[in-house]
Amino acid sequence: MKTYIEERAVEVANFIINSNATVRETAKKFGISKSTVHKDVTERLVKINPKLAGEARRVLEVNKSERHIRGGLATKEKYLQGHSPLQKY
Repeated sequence: MKTYIEERAVEVANFIINSNATVRETAKKFGISKSTVHKDVTERLVKINPKLAGEARRVLEVNKSERHIRGGLATKEKYLQGHSPLQKY
């Protein structure tokens, strides 16, 4: 594995752990795809630093279990701002 990929995987994991970031937030921050973030944490990091990979995975699991709540809040906010369900964007 290339050194820069290993370094990115560690940086991504540290960012997720320190900021409780979602996969989407992490991907945006690092300018990579969501699938790359996922692969960095679930496959690459396990080989580099299993302990760090476990910590990052726990944060992502919590985020995954809460995503339906965030989605509902986003929809509620959208309608509070005056968007009707039939209105085009």
